[in-house]
Amino acid sequence: MEHLPKDKQIILFDGVCNLCESSVQFIIKRDTNDVFRFVAIQSELGQKIIKHIGIDISKTDSIILYIPGKAYFYKAEAALQIAKRIKGFYALLGYFNFIPNFIKNTVYDYIAKNRYKWYGKKEACMIPTPELKAKFL
Repeated sequence: MEHLPKDKQIILFDGVCNLCESSVQFIIKRDTNDVFRFVAIQSELGQKIIKHIGIDISKTDSIILYIPGKAYFYKAEAALQIAKRIKGFYALLGYFNFIPNFIKNTVYDYIAKNRYKWYGKKEACMIPTPELKAKFL
């Protein structure tokens, strides 16, 4: 995993999920400090990163925040860690980390379980526009 940028945090997301794609677009608009890079979980690189950090993909299939060489987060904790790093009101959401994981992840799992039903799903991963290509690995 030497070729991953060491100064960026990597968000692995479900590339066929409409909610996940909207979330990626939301984060990109608020990532004014250029903190994040994005990789679809379904991609070859996404699978390599998951294998490298040793995450059991059966435990999460929608969002993982990987900070190369330091840490990784998944489910609600990943969402809250990402929120802390973006600008504006949403950064305050990151301070809800005091809520026990079993409560946060119950809510997160309910949304994740229903995301295709509520928001739909694509046949293939999103392809970034030329302007956004640098944000994707």
